[in-house]
Amino acid sequence: MTKNGKGINGSNGSNGHSIGTSFRRARHFQHIGRRAPGERLLVAAATAQGGYFVVTGLWPLVHMPSFEAVTGRKREGWLVKTVGGVVAVIGGVLLDAARKRRVDRTAATLAIGSAAVLAGVDVVYVAKRRISPVYLLDAAVELGLVSLWAAGMRAQRRRAW
Repeated sequence: MTKNGKGINGSNGSNGHSIGTSFRRARHFQHIGRRAPGERLLVAAATAQGGYFVVTGLWPLVHMPSFEAVTGRKREGWLVKTVGGVVAVIGGVLLDAARKRRVDRTAATLAIGSAAVLAGVDVVYVAKRRISPVYLLDAAVELGLVSLWAAGMRAQRRRAW
C-alpha cells in the first residue's frame, strides 16, 4: 500500500482490481442466470434426454433380468449391453452440456440424431415383430424429445448457432 491507501497498481488493495473494473465486470455478467426461452428449452431437452438415456442405457447393464422381463428375452445379451452403454454415454454427454449451459449445435445434433434413429429402429422392428410392442413406448418418448429439441431450436432461431 502507498500513502494514499492505494496499491501499486492503483487498486483499493482488496483484490488487485480497481473499483471501476469490478463494477464493469459485475455489469457484464448481469445477464447470467437470465436465459432466452429457446436456451431454456434446449437445456431442458438436454437434461430430459440425458437423464432418460442414462437410466435406460444403464438398466440392462445393472439388471438384465428385469430389463428382459419388461422388454422380452434377448438373444444377444452382449449387444444389448453394448447399445445400453453407448446410450448411457450419450446421456452423460447431454447432461454435462445441460449442466454447463452449453447446449450447442453439436449436442443438439447428437441428441436429435440418436433419438430419431432409436425411435425409427423401435417402430421398424416392432412392425416386423422382432421386438416387443413395449418398444413403441420408447419410440413415443424419443419422438417427444425430438419435438422438445425442435421447439427449443425454433424459439432460438434468431440466435446464431
